[in-house]
Amino acid sequence: MNKKSVTSATPPISVSEQKRLQMADIARLAGVSTSTVSRALNKSPLINEETRTRIEQLAKSLNYSINVGAQNLRLGQNRTVAVVVPFDSASRQHLSDPFFLSILGSIADALTDKGYDMLLTRVSADELDAAAQIFDTGRAIGVILIGQWRHHDQLNQMAARRVPIVVWGAQIPQQMYVTVGSDNVAGGFLATEHLLKKGRQRIAFFGDTQLPEVADRFRGYQQALAQHHIAVDESLLVPAVFTEQGGRAAVAQLLARDVAFDALFACSDLLAMTAINSLRQQSWVVPDQVAVVGYDDIELARYFHPPLTTIRQPLMAAGEALVSSVLALAEAHTVAPVLLSTELVVRQSSA
Repeated sequence: MNKKSVTSATPPISVSEQKRLQMADIARLAGVSTSTVSRALNKSPLINEETRTRIEQLAKSLNYSINVGAQNLRLGQNRTVAVVVPFDSASRQHLSDPFFLSILGSIADALTDKGYDMLLTRVSADELDAAAQIFDTGRAIGVILIGQWRHHDQLNQMAARRVPIVVWGAQIPQQMYVTVGSDNVAGGFLATEHLLKKGRQRIAFFGDTQLPEVADRFRGYQQALAQHHIAVDESLLVPAVFTEQGGRAAVAQLLARDVAFDALFACSDLLAMTAINSLRQQSWVVPDQVAVVGYDDIELARYFHPPLTTIRQPLMAAGEALVSSVLALAEAHTVAPVLLSTELVVRQSSA
């Protein structure tokens, strides 16, 4: 027998056929009809809450998305972009954090310029994939997420489902999702190099290196020290969250180690300003005894006493890039990551 006569290629399954098969699976598992599944996923009031919740959970477990947002976009019925600021129960970084307010303002301005509305919401930093529900249910045509936090895998899963999501953060190997971020390695290098050129040799580092952006800033710190033939001293590295309490705790921990230091690179302006206040309470003089550099260049940095030397992130350009990228993704375009330049702003805290 001719083998070619019994071997035939299986025709590829279309996207619509694949979705019908998935819907049939959901119906079988839920013990309902496919029409009930369709109504539940489309939020029909004819389906009771218990049944709808059960069907939505099954759909999520099967990575099923009805893509209502994309349908509404094609119909011109939805001009809303969700902006998600994750909530970390450990650090409890509040939405009133000056950096959050600055980047939210730039995103809001960019959306307004393009005629879009902003839906601001929060999800747990441990469940970043919950951000996809805003798109799946059609409330927004795309999602801008502020920060990667510690769940890179969840972000990749959303990208694999073709959720139009853009993340403010660092570029990471094996990254499937789109990021817009500043050059954190260069920023960390600029901050540390500046302190070294000021004659400071014992530079403390405050920041949570489990976060991708902070890890890059630490790489820049390491590179600057290496260029000056200075080894990294583990006793000068203090994990710190970006809150007022985090700054106070970091200073207390550093002083308790009883090690010499003459400079501090803090990975956020809020962390730097809180550290300066805490050092002042312990009779340390900034910048005479300790030169300090922050990160972000929030508005308050120039008015602080002493005015804060910092690394400026181009937040207006960031808002424009985040918005342009998410709108392009919503229209099914291919979008490349965006890396923005950073800039050292010298003020009196490191003079």
